[in-house]
Amino acid sequence: MSALTDLLSPDAIALDVAADDWQEAVAAAGVLLTETGVATEQYTVEMIDTVLEKGPYIVIAPGFAFAHARPSPAVLRTGLSWVRLARPVAFGHPTNDPVDLVVALAATDAKAHTTAMAELAKVIGDADRRAALEGAQSPAQVLDVLEGTASAPP
Repeated sequence: MSALTDLLSPDAIALDVAADDWQEAVAAAGVLLTETGVATEQYTVEMIDTVLEKGPYIVIAPGFAFAHARPSPAVLRTGLSWVRLARPVAFGHPTNDPVDLVVALAATDAKAHTTAMAELAKVIGDADRRAALEGAQSPAQVLDVLEGTASAPP
């Protein structure tokens, strides 16, 4: 397993989610963290507050937001959620908007955050893997792409 698939369960992946704005997109990712026992609802509030306070710095690549907040008591264990949006939404980033993929990380420590960030950068920076993720039809297919066992269709 890759570091990402160790942190991401199929139940924490939602595809083609409707969101009217960035807050709804981050909230959708937060709900998955809560439902899978990674974090409490308070962590979703903390992720949204982080963007309100610091701006859209979480939009780290074209179309991709890495939602997170500082480690806190709201984090029950380190984990990820994956939300592919039905329609892209603006986060207010000058060059990487609009966003159609929101990955949320709840980390118990800074090392887990850094490791997950590095793994995600490799995946999102690989055009073939990004295309495969955009075309994935199920959570299992997303996990296969992240694991490196699937690729974009010809």
